[in-house]
Amino acid sequence: MSTRRKPNGGRAGARRHRRARGAASSPLPRIAALAALLGTTEARLHTRRFGLDAAEWRVLTVLGDGAPVSLVEAAVRGALEKGRTVRAAQALARRGFVERTHDPFDARRMVLRLTTKGRALYRRATLLARARERLLLAALAPGEQRELERLLVKLQRAAEKALGSRTAE
Repeated sequence: MSTRRKPNGGRAGARRHRRARGAASSPLPRIAALAALLGTTEARLHTRRFGLDAAEWRVLTVLGDGAPVSLVEAAVRGALEKGRTVRAAQALARRGFVERTHDPFDARRMVLRLTTKGRALYRRATLLARARERLLLAALAPGEQRELERLLVKLQRAAEKALGSRTAE
């Protein structure tokens, strides 16, 4: 009779496997893992192609519609801490992509806007991001894509209601 252990660790290993499988089948860890994977690969791509770190890319996308945005609003919309947003805005301004001005109605408030050079970078970077998005979403049928969008919006609203919106302050 052999006393060798089973490769899966016997009964304890089977219990660990069941627990891990149960946790992995929960949608929230899957969403978090997917978000981390997408964020990491996008950050690497934008660093390699455009010299932007993740925070700079987020600030750039927040400013992409052309409207001036306050630092605090950029932090909230970009899901960044205020200090990280300030550093990203400073780096983008040094490179000529962002213009920082004081709000004419409140001199304490800093307002950000893309420069011509920043808009050109935004267009190039978003073309690449949209192509990657289309490639990823091609795994889903059009109806599944619409359903995914609907469900993600619903989950985000529920999370904001239950957990509170993230603020930069």
